[in-house]
Amino acid sequence: MEYGVWSLIPPLVAIVLALYTKDVFTSLFLGCLSAYTILAGGNILIGTSDTLMSFVKVFENSGNTICIGLTALLGGLLVLTEKSGGVEGFVNFFINKKAFIKSRKAAELFSWLIGVLVFTSGTVSALIAGTVSRPLTDAFKVSHEKLSYIVHSTTTPVCALLPLSAWGAYMIGLIQAQGVENPVGTMVSSIPLNIYCIIAVLLVPFFAITQINYGPMRKAEKRAREQGFLDDPASSSGKKVQQEAAVIKESVKPTSPWNLVAPIFSMIAMIIIGLLITGKGNILEGDGMTAILWGNGLAILVALVLYTAQKIMTYKEFIDILFEGAGGLLPIAFILIFAWSLGAAVNQLGTGVYLASVLSGVLTPALLPPLIFIISCIISFSTGTSWGTMAVMVPIAIPMAVTSGTAIPLTFGAIVGGSVFGDHSSPISDTTIMSCFTTRCDVMDHIRTQLPYTLTAAAGTMVLYLVMGFIL
Repeated sequence: MEYGVWSLIPPLVAIVLALYTKDVFTSLFLGCLSAYTILAGGNILIGTSDTLMSFVKVFENSGNTICIGLTALLGGLLVLTEKSGGVEGFVNFFINKKAFIKSRKAAELFSWLIGVLVFTSGTVSALIAGTVSRPLTDAFKVSHEKLSYIVHSTTTPVCALLPLSAWGAYMIGLIQAQGVENPVGTMVSSIPLNIYCIIAVLLVPFFAITQINYGPMRKAEKRAREQGFLDDPASSSGKKVQQEAAVIKESVKPTSPWNLVAPIFSMIAMIIIGLLITGKGNILEGDGMTAILWGNGLAILVALVLYTAQKIMTYKEFIDILFEGAGGLLPIAFILIFAWSLGAAVNQLGTGVYLASVLSGVLTPALLPPLIFIISCIISFSTGTSWGTMAVMVPIAIPMAVTSGTAIPLTFGAIVGGSVFGDHSSPISDTTIMSCFTTRCDVMDHIRTQLPYTLTAAAGTMVLYLVMGFIL
């Protein structure tokens, strides 16, 4: 069944309400309710029942279930490292002992570099970059909004530029399905033409070095520098984060930096080993979510041995803190569940296909790359998924490029960049939620402050594609 314009209502409800109310939890829930009510033919009772059941069905996907468990366990691990004194020790080592991180610029560049180096998965990048960087950026009073922007800009954009993981296999598969000769070469050739991702990644060190901030980010950075509030104190989440940070800081003393570094690095090592094992020797074919779960489990075990051996806490205290931290991540877990549920409903409604069919009528050969980019941006922002957008756009845009004589690598680069834009900007994207989780930034504060930066990258991309459309 085709739902036409009705398929646009659920994502619009979720996005507009989230931007207006700043309550992503309620906005996602109402987006889900509207989606399943439409699927039920307008019957609100059936729609409500299907909405509730959709939350249960989320766990039918093992990757989703692992991600929820991972979020809870990582929340516990983060609180453990803070209460062990490892975070304070880490900060003292890098700052008070005159290590190489001596300024806000260095702290922001360090955060960006960590994210770029961990390029196998957007989720892994967000988890590791946020976890390792936040203590340092907090010490230099970098707002959580700024840190979440830095971390988020090294998730899907970097994965798309360095597709040495499941990203590469997925992108090659999409190209190959269109009968393109040498799909691997086409994918590789498209990387330098993926203008949005290149600009998005390079803008971070530029803003870090120049310390230029604009839009809501400028206000957030001024607040952090002058008042010391790393989150907006006017928001309920901001107040909670500030209170928790104050309690932890007063209750712990700095210990060895290894109390933070050892668990984190053991997690990274186990993730790499897990990818090799699940990929049967090929790290690019490994199961990322399973590897992350193994890594987090090992990190908790390492933390247990370290903290109890040093008598920082007893075994019982360790377990209590672990579950206390895990429980604090329940809101994030529910937001992820709602986001996945909405994504499944939007897929059933055919929102992406409908948008592509409506907007494809305005495509012309010379303007194909910039228009393909715009359409991909609209679909990805509406659905919050980059892979889903690519799956919709490639079968439509590649044949048009072949017919019109437009370079296929240029067209594919525009598709990927536009698809990543939504993953990078939408409040219903899972990488948005994960980036905010590790940086302790409110989701809507993150979207509000980051959107001017992603729109800047998109505008620059549009200009370059307009030029390339007439040259290539």
